[in-house]
Amino acid sequence: MHAKSCLAERVEVYNPAVVEIGEGATISQGTWLCTASHDFDDPEHPLVTAPINIHRGAWLAGDVFVGPGVTVGEEAVALARAVLVKDVGPSDVVGGNPAKVLRKRALP
Repeated sequence: MHAKSCLAERVEVYNPAVVEIGEGATISQGTWLCTASHDFDDPEHPLVTAPINIHRGAWLAGDVFVGPGVTVGEEAVALARAVLVKDVGPSDVVGGNPAKVLRKRALP
């Protein structure tokens, strides 16, 4: 975690791989950061891991799920209950399951 970033209550960080939270990023209540899963195409279901990177000024609203290997760009916003299974670009506002880009964030 970098300066001025925060994790709200009930955030789950499952980190067999690295989770990096950039300066001023906000991770809201009930969000789940999950860096691991299982290879369901392999009969033995081995654990697979990949890091999560939340860049500077990003905001993950309540109950967002972030899957292994996802990068959330600078100043991006994930709306409540979004499911992030692919990277989110800088200043993108995303929502839904799976999350889709809705617009760019309008910052002054």
